Amino acid sequence: MSQSLFQDRKEAGAELAKALKAHAGSETLVIGLPRGGVVVAAEIARELDAPLDIIVARKIGAPGHPEYGIGAVAPSGVRYVDAEAVRALKISEGQLEEITEQARKEADRRMQAYAGGRSMPEVEGREVIIADDGLATGSTARAAVEAAKKAGARRIVLAVPVGAAESVEAFESLVDEVVCLSRPRPFQAVGLWYTNFDQTSDEEVEELLRRYGTARFT
Repeated sequence: MSQSLFQDRKEAGAELAKALKAHAGSETLVIGLPRGGVVVAAEIARELDAPLDIIVARKIGAPGHPEYGIGAVAPSGVRYVDAEAVRALKISEGQLEEITEQARKEADRRMQAYAGGRSMPEVEGREVIIADDGLATGSTARAAVEAAKKAGARRIVLAVPVGAAESVEAFESLVDEVVCLSRPRPFQAVGLWYTNFDQTSDEEVEELLRRYGTARFT
């Protein structure tokens, strides 16, 4: 196994915040992707003295192999699909619609749990930093970016501690700025680059939103 880069998500967020100092202040909105990305984003929000919010982008898993993402859904009806993966796996339109609906239901459940069903943060006209704990295929991050664009974000920064080089490079033409601390090759999986990559709980996400979140969680 490769040597880890970060002790845990909290350390990764603190390191990432150092590279984002130019964005400090309450005019910037830091958005975490639940669940693990919220831990990273909370550290960025704390260090930059900026508010924290979330976009629930949910991976669309391949039929029979839900851990393999072929796309993602996000608020405002956003759906990103890797057309090449769909063709390679011979997924029918009916199957795609079914697994998309499953992903949307889980995304709705999480938004209800975290923000009382509120669909999107208020991003119109604002600079937003979209943060996750790592970038593998990038499907959930891409859906979140599209949702933020659709909602009128003025400027979008994608911030991740570690990512697959090809995925990170793909975002350079999709957002205004990409901040990624490390692009190891081979990449394999996000969790390999953390000493502690335990699953983040709903309760932890809720606590971080109470502590650092915007005043709209009411």
